[in-house]
Amino acid sequence: MTLTAANTAIVLDSTADFTEEARRFPNWRVVPLYVRFGDESYRDYVDLGPDQFYARLRIATATPTTSQPTPGDFLATYEGLAGHYDRIFSLHISARLSGTFESATSAGALLGGDRVRTIDTETASAAVAMLALAIQRRLDAGTTDDEVDALVARYKAGHGLLFTVDTLEFLQRGGRIGRARAMAGTLLNVKPILSIREGEVVPVKRVRGSQKALAEIVDELAEATQDTPTLRIGIAHAEAADRAAALEAMTRAERPQAQIEVVTSLGAVVGAHAGPGTVGFFWFDDA
Repeated sequence: MTLTAANTAIVLDSTADFTEEARRFPNWRVVPLYVRFGDESYRDYVDLGPDQFYARLRIATATPTTSQPTPGDFLATYEGLAGHYDRIFSLHISARLSGTFESATSAGALLGGDRVRTIDTETASAAVAMLALAIQRRLDAGTTDDEVDALVARYKAGHGLLFTVDTLEFLQRGGRIGRARAMAGTLLNVKPILSIREGEVVPVKRVRGSQKALAEIVDELAEATQDTPTLRIGIAHAEAADRAAALEAMTRAERPQAQIEVVTSLGAVVGAHAGPGTVGFFWFDDA
């Protein structure tokens, strides 16, 4: 079967941090995760946007918690799409970081048949959105299941993801710190540079100062890529718009032919685990 944007839908969860932009694609849907402050529960990006979340976080007396969508949440979305689309690709945050993929897979089974194909992207945030955009480009041209499978495998093997945080405290609180716990307790103003590999947060290096961290990220990009129009880049931040803008400018100087296709704020769920001041950087050469 030839898959196109007319017969194939894409479903993301809200940790892709791409909800506003996703509205420009009629065949896309976003299923929100939940963030909870005490007894109050909010749907990520629906009831609580990034600005509202960080304002609330500043005055919160307890750490917010997060939870994945239920299978019922996903099933409602899939059922709404099933009358219009023959295939649904459902892309999700790493199954090692969240139970979201499991919920989506359960919902796909409840729908029945093989209409829903759930994908554990093994990554997070804008990296998920960038894979979805790569699939959408193929749908626009006409593609097949096998071609999408090959793309997903190449993406998992070849995409880049680096991020720096102001503190490891939020990753520790949320239990998402992985091997990066070895960096905990570092000296004041030492900034960790982290990645997600095989679904786990891992340490890359540590440097002194935020500006040095951004420079190291661009150096990593330069070492890993060539300056071509097929190079796609994403940037995400948590209340760090100035640093995100600086990183964007440095990237344009280093890779002027690349396309910066995603610049976004981290939503409440990812922000609750990464913390304010986080800057994420993502790339993929979709040659």
